[in-house]
Amino acid sequence: MNQAILEQKKQVVSDLTEKLKNSASVVVAEYRGLNVAETTELRRTLRAENVHMGVYKNSLVARAAEALGYNDLAEKMTGPNALVFSEDAVAPARILAKFAKKHKNLVLKTGLVDGKVVDEAGLKELSSLPNKEGMIAMFAGCLNYPVGAFARALKAVADARDGGAAATEEAAA
Repeated sequence: MNQAILEQKKQVVSDLTEKLKNSASVVVAEYRGLNVAETTELRRTLRAENVHMGVYKNSLVARAAEALGYNDLAEKMTGPNALVFSEDAVAPARILAKFAKKHKNLVLKTGLVDGKVVDEAGLKELSSLPNKEGMIAMFAGCLNYPVGAFARALKAVADARDGGAAATEEAAA
């Protein structure tokens, strides 16, 4: 094999290793049967949420995965696969699952979420979660509810006392 090609492949494996290590979420999806228009639509949807999709040789992805100890991921690298990388742990699975409902040719195979290999069922479960902003809003709502309930209880007590004082004043007059 030509030395230049070998060096180029080593560089691709190195880049993939870094992407796998630094991404919060990586999803492997089989895209066999998607036409150019559908693939372009998918890439546009992913880019809108700052998610990157790339197509790499399976052998190079397997080497990068094995270098990081993700042997289960390396075993799933058969057929035409696309890797979807993101800093958001939920976004790739959510976007791909929504797209797969309309386009049956897109199949979610496996993925990495925070350094753990996840199967297809785990990806589907992950896809049902809201995005990061939605989770923060839900968390804030959970924190806000007890404070709001306490404030409403205090207001009810204050209204009851004021109502009792007003009734006493009316009776005296």
